[in-house]
Amino acid sequence: MEIRILGSGDAAGTPHVGCTCKNCTYAHNTGIERLRTSLLITHQDHNLIIDTTPDMRRQLLQAGSPRIDAVIWTHGHYDHFMGFGDFYRVQSIPPVYGAPEVLESCAPVFHFLIREKRPVRVYTPFFTCGLEVTLIRVEHPDTYTTGVIVTDGKTKIAYTSDTNEHIPRESLDLLRGADLLFIDGLFTQSYKKVEKHLNYEEAVILAKELMVKDFRIVHMSHIIPFDLPYQGRDGEVFRLK
Repeated sequence: MEIRILGSGDAAGTPHVGCTCKNCTYAHNTGIERLRTSLLITHQDHNLIIDTTPDMRRQLLQAGSPRIDAVIWTHGHYDHFMGFGDFYRVQSIPPVYGAPEVLESCAPVFHFLIREKRPVRVYTPFFTCGLEVTLIRVEHPDTYTTGVIVTDGKTKIAYTSDTNEHIPRESLDLLRGADLLFIDGLFTQSYKKVEKHLNYEEAVILAKELMVKDFRIVHMSHIIPFDLPYQGRDGEVFRLK
């Protein structure tokens, strides 16, 4: 199983348009970016994408233009699903999985394009691309939001999506012990506390409490410096056996 970080940024991405802060200036000068957060999972010649961001066309080009066999949407914020239109006239439209509440929110936007909606209840495993997938509830006020657990029977990948620290116990139990965890960390603690997201320090603490083997912080804003440990980087690839 191969996992590629297609993007590691928040809704605005890094660098911000028009921003001259230290981190955005560094990103401009070095050509580094944080596109909106999305994951590509490849298994047995099948490709599963978690969240179709507004950067999806560019992300897939940078990943070598893989054909996508299935899509999972985690919630109805534009930075997590609005890139679905980039499938238009590019490939056959892949089926879209998501919690019923998520599909009800997102699917009407692409009523002209979606061919297969596949609603799945949280905590109910399903199979796609040769993988067992379970959607889990996380807490991202005021939007119904899920994380994702993916396993090939040998390794477990976990993704919290956008969430604050109030993750349900049942979800924490499923995240625990993952081989690789991707976890939301929007700001640094010294910048400000936000209601809807974990900050970087909270994400690191939670990942360690969950006793995962490895983890990366994603959904990072331009406030996060590029030299902090544990941060996911666009284009970073993990090959797990």
